[in-house]
Amino acid sequence: MSEMRGETDQKAGMNYGHLAGKYLTFKLDEEEYGLDIMKVQEIIGIMPVTKVPRVPEYVRGVINLRGRIIPTIELRAKFGIESVEDTERTCIIVVELQTEKGKVNMGVIVDEVAEVMDFNADSIDAAPEFGTALNTAFILGIGIVKGSVKILLDLDKVLTAQEMSHVETIAQTQAPA
Repeated sequence: MSEMRGETDQKAGMNYGHLAGKYLTFKLDEEEYGLDIMKVQEIIGIMPVTKVPRVPEYVRGVINLRGRIIPTIELRAKFGIESVEDTERTCIIVVELQTEKGKVNMGVIVDEVAEVMDFNADSIDAAPEFGTALNTAFILGIGIVKGSVKILLDLDKVLTAQEMSHVETIAQTQAPA
């Protein structure tokens, strides 16, 4: 019992206040994820995506959003989740990411947007550790609300620096002259 109390006390001493705030939650397959609402520029329904040759599988292509060319990734493919046909609930979340070269807009295709949720420090646990074989740096933490688990993502780290550079190049080469 004292071992369990030590774990609880240790967890209670952890401060996740820096992660507290509003998150846009969305679904991929049967799981729910959240991303910092401050990263979200807008949410749009699925629209035609222009394919770009010789890009990684997770890059669906680019969209023309009111004259802006936005590279768009399919988060299912990036996370290794089997792709499915788009539905009326499929959305593109346009986000602003911080890269080495500055800020870049990117579209993220998700199965459906759920809601904006407020997570306080007490409702966030540390990201799980799976050892050195798996890179989970893109997971900020685990949010727990009403018994439901939400994986809170750091979108700036979902793509590696090399992958992000590749996406930036796609946006630049597809931009109208």
